[in-house]
Parts: sequence; C-alpha cells; structure tokens
Amino acid sequence: MYIIVGLGNPGKEYQNTRHNIGYDVIDKLAEAENISVLEKKHKAIIGKGMVAGQKCILAKPVTYMNLSGESVREMLDYYKVDEEEELIVISDDISLDVGQLRVRKKGSAGGHNGLKNIIAHLGHDTFMRVKMGVGEKPKGWDLADYVLGHFSGPERKMMDEAAERAVEAIRMMITDGADVTMNRFNSKKEA
Repeated sequence: MYIIVGLGNPGKEYQNTRHNIGYDVIDKLAEAENISVLEKKHKAIIGKGMVAGQKCILAKPVTYMNLSGESVREMLDYYKVDEEEELIVISDDISLDVGQLRVRKKGSAGGHNGLKNIIAHLGHDTFMRVKMGVGEKPKGWDLADYVLGHFSGPERKMMDEAAERAVEAIRMMITDGADVTMNRFNSKKEA
C-alpha cells in the first residue's frame, strides 16, 4: 500500500496558493482515479482507493504546513507501510521554475518547513517526493508572502498542466519505481 501525501494548509484563504500545490495534485489524482478524499483521520483529510493497480491512501494533512510530519508519522504507524518505498510526498519548491517537476528518492528539506518536519518525524530523509516548481521569490519579497500568494493566470495554467504530469509521475513511481520516473520527469520543462 502507498501513502501519497500532498502538502498544503487547510482553509479557504490558502486555496490555490503556491504552498498548496501539493493539495492540488492530490485533488487531480483523486479525480483521475475516482477516489473521494473526504474522511478526517490521522490529522488529515484522506481517501482510500487504487492508483496504478495498488491500494493507496491519498492524504492532505490539516496540521498546517510546518507540522505536516505529525500527520505523516501517524499514517505510517497506523498503516505499517515502508516509508522508504511506499511514501510519496508532493510539495512546492521555489528553486524550480514554475511548472517544473523534480522526482527524488531522498534529500534535504531545502528550506521547506513541511519537508523539514516530515524528516524530523521520520528520523531520516529517504522517502520519495514530487517537487512542484513554483518559481523563485522576487527580490525584496518575504518568503512567506510569496509562497502564500496566488499564481498569475498564465502561471496557474502552467501549474494545472504540471499537476497533470505529477499524476502521471506518481503512477509511474508506483508501477516502475523512482529511478525510472526520475529519468522520465526530471528534465527541464519544455517551453
């Protein structure tokens, strides 16, 4: 069984912000696989179903970004999955261009507080992730203001397309593993 976690913040004021792209990908995946993500459990809103022929839990932690690890740890303990092989975390990444995807099997949090908290709760950084590029913050901007801000119209369109690619990448991670998926998806986004 896989646990697929999209990072974000609960509440209407955070919908469609850069920081909530993980939630957006979970919504796209849930829609594509006809999984209802409505159950409140494990400090998250979850849905159970099949993705690429495997049982999966889709989850959107409601702990707020900086405490995402609490929800992830609770799910891992409850469902007894292999966190290195069966956990996939989707997060925003300001070091990638808008719409660019990066699949990883391990790595540092890169300054991302949600990932930092997950790593702290796991005690290691070896878990699969899909990093969604939201673009670098403009000079002089506060980081929190930037990631909690909304995409422009053209950026939103690019992010919707990136979310579709992320759904493909997640399916491939499940069927073919992270290495094959990294080879396929970690190139620069075509212009």
